[in-house]
Amino acid sequence: MSINRPQLIDIIAKKGNISKAEANKSLKLVLESIGEALATGENVTLVGFGTFRVTELAARTGRNPQTGEKMQIKAKKVVRFKAGNELASKVK
Repeated sequence: MSINRPQLIDIIAKKGNISKAEANKSLKLVLESIGEALATGENVTLVGFGTFRVTELAARTGRNPQTGEKMQIKAKKVVRFKAGNELASKVK
């Protein structure tokens, strides 16, 4: 089971005793702020929750799964997340 964005907004609204509109705005601002920081190369650390960071994957040779033919995969940046101790302890 997973929670989608509208369900998360409902949870935030109920727990925070705020309207769904306010919860949606708050969630949107948090996600935008994290994205903007990562776009500028900054790490985002939320103590107890975890750290978001951007890493670069080097170019490499891969295989086309349909033909088995070798192909060059371009270098790219990806977002990584490492859970903090408090979050990690909740999923054990």
